[in-house]
Amino acid sequence: MNIIITFALLAIVVALAMAGRALLKDGRDGAPKSNRMLHALALRVALSVTLFLFILFSYKMGWIHPTGIPI
Repeated sequence: MNIIITFALLAIVVALAMAGRALLKDGRDGAPKSNRMLHALALRVALSVTLFLFILFSYKMGWIHPTGIPI
């Protein structure tokens, strides 16, 4: 379970880095702007929502349990 969540978080960071690179590279030297940043940010949002839903699904299936703070 930890490997899946770690991989998903790494993919989210990579998508954010791709968006940053597209922001810095697009439109330089008279080149037309592309939609690379838009697609990278849309991918990041989709990965984040998917990770959130996967964590909720894992909790419902009993694969993960909240530890909580003892009262």
